[in-house]
Amino acid sequence: MKKEIASILSGWLIFAVALITYTLTLEPTASFWDSGEFISAAYKLQIPHAPGAPLYLLVGKMFSFLSFGDVSQVAFWVNMVSAISSALTVMFLFWSIVMLGRKILKIQKGKETGNQFSLLIAAASIGALAYAFSDSFWFSAVEAEVYALSSFFSAFVFWAILKWDLFDDDQKANKWLILIAYMIGLSIGIHPLNLLTIPALCLVYYFKKYPFNRIGLFITIGISAVIIWVLLFGIRIGLTTLAKQFEILFVNNFGLPFGVGAAFVTVSIIAFLIYGIIYSTKRKKIRLNTALLALTFVLIGYSSYSLIVIRSNFNPPLDPTNPEDVPSFVSYLNMEQYPTRPLFYGPNFTADIVDQKKGAPVYVKGEKKYEVPAHKFDIVYDPADSNFLPRVYSQEDHHVAAYRKILDLAPGEKPSFADNLKFMFQHQLGHMYWRYFLWNFSGKESDVQNANWLAVWDSNKQLPSGMAHDKARNNFYMFPLLLGLIGLFFSFRKDLKSSLVVMTLFLMTGAILVLYLNPPPIEPRERDYIYVASFFAFCIWIGIGVISIGEFVGRYIRHAKLVPALTFVVTLIVPGIMLFEGWDDHDRSNRYYSVDAAYNTLASCPPNAILFTGGDNDTYSLWYLQEVEGFRRDVRVIVGTYFNADWNIDQMTRKAYASEVLPFSFEKQDFKRGTNDYVYLNADPKFESGVDLKQYLKLVKDQHPALVNKTSNGDTFTITPTRTFKINVNKENVLAKNALSKDNVQYLQDSMEIKIKKNGIYKGDLMLLDLIAHNNWERPICFTFTGAATTGLEIDNYLVQRGFTYQLLPVRNSDPNEELVDTEAMYTNMMENAKWRELDNKDVYYNAYYRNQMLNPRSNFNTLAQSLIRKGKLDRARDVLKRSLDAIPDDTIPYDINSAQSVSLLLNVGEDETAKHMATTMSDRADEALTYYYIKNPDAIQNIRQNLVTLNFLTQAFKASGKLEEAALFEERFMKHYQKFNNL
Repeated sequence: MKKEIASILSGWLIFAVALITYTLTLEPTASFWDSGEFISAAYKLQIPHAPGAPLYLLVGKMFSFLSFGDVSQVAFWVNMVSAISSALTVMFLFWSIVMLGRKILKIQKGKETGNQFSLLIAAASIGALAYAFSDSFWFSAVEAEVYALSSFFSAFVFWAILKWDLFDDDQKANKWLILIAYMIGLSIGIHPLNLLTIPALCLVYYFKKYPFNRIGLFITIGISAVIIWVLLFGIRIGLTTLAKQFEILFVNNFGLPFGVGAAFVTVSIIAFLIYGIIYSTKRKKIRLNTALLALTFVLIGYSSYSLIVIRSNFNPPLDPTNPEDVPSFVSYLNMEQYPTRPLFYGPNFTADIVDQKKGAPVYVKGEKKYEVPAHKFDIVYDPADSNFLPRVYSQEDHHVAAYRKILDLAPGEKPSFADNLKFMFQHQLGHMYWRYFLWNFSGKESDVQNANWLAVWDSNKQLPSGMAHDKARNNFYMFPLLLGLIGLFFSFRKDLKSSLVVMTLFLMTGAILVLYLNPPPIEPRERDYIYVASFFAFCIWIGIGVISIGEFVGRYIRHAKLVPALTFVVTLIVPGIMLFEGWDDHDRSNRYYSVDAAYNTLASCPPNAILFTGGDNDTYSLWYLQEVEGFRRDVRVIVGTYFNADWNIDQMTRKAYASEVLPFSFEKQDFKRGTNDYVYLNADPKFESGVDLKQYLKLVKDQHPALVNKTSNGDTFTITPTRTFKINVNKENVLAKNALSKDNVQYLQDSMEIKIKKNGIYKGDLMLLDLIAHNNWERPICFTFTGAATTGLEIDNYLVQRGFTYQLLPVRNSDPNEELVDTEAMYTNMMENAKWRELDNKDVYYNAYYRNQMLNPRSNFNTLAQSLIRKGKLDRARDVLKRSLDAIPDDTIPYDINSAQSVSLLLNVGEDETAKHMATTMSDRADEALTYYYIKNPDAIQNIRQNLVTLNFLTQAFKASGKLEEAALFEERFMKHYQKFNNL
């Protein structure tokens, strides 16, 4: 009993160590990527992107109450969900290693000697702490994301099946199986990755209940795959799809009210379960009864998804895909807005489309029944260019280029089946899994995208100072890897069954998951956090490795009581070095720029603006500020990619906080799914000079036969006879709204011409044209940089920069090299309104992504200074440049390519010494980096080019300023490295 209490207390002690670590390194606000969205959705129980995480939202909502009304603390407390979940994960890993260690040592619970027990505690501590301080797991532990809470459920069910294995009494043991089923059901409401633990759970069940043989092993694995399929597709998707079919039948065919079909399926399932449980109880069919109870508890856990439908029906501001009825909810769960990836058979990226068949109907809730505004389309590819295990399938341009580079395929050359296998092993498994694995247990080169792993022989010698002193350069000297490999071999030698359980967990959540996901060659960011359950399994072997070391040490130490302590001290180097190396680059305390960038963006918008953004990091932090902290709710944020969907456009026709409805002329029937989804360019020479936009939109709205054509299967599509649309401008109204600064009034135009970039536009761009045409300059229309870049319309000539945003105005500068700037507004927004919290704090760590985000504000400062210099306002320009250097200092955010432009501007305003100091610093770094790349990494072409551009820019800047002596020094360095570049 004392040992059991000691084990429990030791687990909680490990929990405390992990929790203190994560709390001290926690991000204090919403980080980049999905955190802002999840915090916003949790705080007001809104809808996140598909497939949703309702249980996470409920837990996050409860934690948000701990802010006690201080909205600035909501993000911290929702982040704490991850910290506590991760610490609990580490604790359950500790207890799992203890139980598996007993199997390795062939001892029963409570029968171990004091030395054996101490060794088990030491092993569990080392393995659990190694996981706690592993790179990928620590990353997810300090921000608001689903992966930490998901890891907790995975760790719990793994621990629970090991506990179940200890019971000989079936009645007690079956209760644990039902608990596991309930936790699995709950976990579906967080992330479906937890289902990959099921094969390991099934093996534990098989090894206890049946004699071990190869056939039984394969049958068990097969049964576990069926269970995963049943839970993932049969229950999670299948039941809702069944409800959808009955719903459509009852409403469309029988004329019953909405919801009756779904209610019928729900009641039928409940009735079936009740009958089955009663029947199995009376007939004493224990296995059937346990299975039905387990299924019941899975469904109870899964019922958290009802939150999505309930909250969507209240039309919250965040409501992607609007899953408020059964058909839309099924679409939400299936993530139908995302492209699918072939798994076992499919086309290569070179495959031609040979046919396009009308697929399943798309049902949308109408006034009295479910309507079919459109059908899905099944694309048929050339079977001659399709094969088994398609790995190189994506036809996106940047993916195609990456495939060809990785596989060394010539232009026009088609990939073979061998090329698919090469890409699978070399890139998908090698680069996108084993590299991540070695990051965690061997070392990590840096936090730059596609950074390599480090081996024990990789030192900091001959590295540029920036790389050598990079906080994200963590070398564990392979100690965790070696200890884990020792544990792996020791485990298989001592106990094959438990080793197969851990190996199954390791493979299912690692290599096999990679094959299932079939990732493309380029991802927006590193995806190592997906595979943390695999690293969890390897840390079990790290713990087992400690036992192996203990047995080895015991052979040579006479005093047996010293063996556990000595083993613990020796192996403590593993989590110790991981903690020491990882602390500085995992410490996110006092880091605020993710939210400050959003603040600066919203602050740059005029009152009541409409702001178009381009993607996740353009948007999620904006949502956080509006939804949680209540900042600038008068601004209507529109995500460009969402704006192609009818549900998103429909949301813009509703008031949100202080933002009124958008002034569209199109009504719901004009933008519903299947109507005006894509406008094709069908150029007519008669309209080469352009057409009036308002007239064109009216013809589209009226479904004029000249613009709306029908296909052979009855579907309609819209065309435009011209690439150019003309808009007459009411100058008086523009001036009355004070939309133009005094400096830009001279550029005011009588009309605007907006052209289509490609051979057509999507619905979102058509709605943008409708907004421009009928807004009449009443509300400011603004864009972020990516928001403007991702639109299908040529609007750059009419954008006036106000700071972190651009405002669309009927002005045009005759000089294409001169950017239009509202200098007064931009000066106020950059110098007075903007926040730059902790960017000058040397103790705050900014990873590569944060450093890249500083390109925009530095560029903005340069743009403002350049505009002021053109207007002869040198003193103000000097203040702007000095503010740039103070707000974003080199000490925390090293100079980048935009800093080279700052050197030129500083010379223009007479700050010669500052310019020379900056230029010398940048030149020295470029020289050092280029010397390294040419010797060690000549394939880093992009980095080489950036440094060459920097040297050349510095050369030209000093030449233009007449400082030829300094220019000659920079030019000498440039030419030296440029010649080497030509010889690569």
